[in-house]
Amino acid sequence: MACPGTELLDPDKIKANLKTKRIGQKILVYDSTSSTNDIAAEYAKNKKNDGLVIFAEEQTTGRGRAGSKWHSSRSDSILCSVVLTKNKLSAELLSLTCAVAVAEAIGKPAKSQAQIKWPNDIILNGKKVAGILLESKTDIGGNIYIVGVGINCHQKKESFPDELREIATSIDIESNAIVDRISLAKRLLTSIDYWLEMAAKKSEKVIDRWHNLSVLLGHRVRLVYNSRDFFGNCIGIDPEKGLILQLDTGGVRMFDAAHTTISK
Repeated sequence: MACPGTELLDPDKIKANLKTKRIGQKILVYDSTSSTNDIAAEYAKNKKNDGLVIFAEEQTTGRGRAGSKWHSSRSDSILCSVVLTKNKLSAELLSLTCAVAVAEAIGKPAKSQAQIKWPNDIILNGKKVAGILLESKTDIGGNIYIVGVGINCHQKKESFPDELREIATSIDIESNAIVDRISLAKRLLTSIDYWLEMAAKKSEKVIDRWHNLSVLLGHRVRLVYNSRDFFGNCIGIDPEKGLILQLDTGGVRMFDAAHTTISK
């Protein structure tokens, strides 16, 4: 018998008593795949697959933003992609919504509220615990998006490459316990479902929650936009245009997530 929290992901167990309206009505779990986002993109060609979620125990070529590699050993993480073929939110609002949803899902099992480092990093006690990769699939028609999510669950400090050990963490490390990935998967899908519906009805609630969870708001930020450095104080977020900076050089400017990276 597997130790509590270490059993393999099972679509039937994830779906059991899952009270979502849209997300997770269809769930697939792969033992190993190159990337859940790639598989999700194939399913996204059929608009009836809205809300489908692809999980994998292992990704051989998992990726983050800007082509970075996502590091995860087998069954150590939640690795999944959500298909949104009927998305009506702007890319910026969708990105904010998914970040809020993931942070909210992680908080209780981690015994500490997760925070958001715009645009796609989820932070736990000052270290990265999860990431989100939002990919548009306009090439297959319509406003279709794939939301990839990676959450570190069972990693120990030595699980991470040397260059990441001081900046990355896992739920097990921060909670000093073994997180149940099936329960976390349920929480994640429920949270995404709730916040997507909220964004469609009352987007200001998403923005308010993002402000509450942001690690950047009120702080000086260095970012790279289209290969240029900008410095300023983060004063807010716009659901259509992105992060708002009061620039050191004077004036206020907005930076969209697709072309911007927060510099270390």
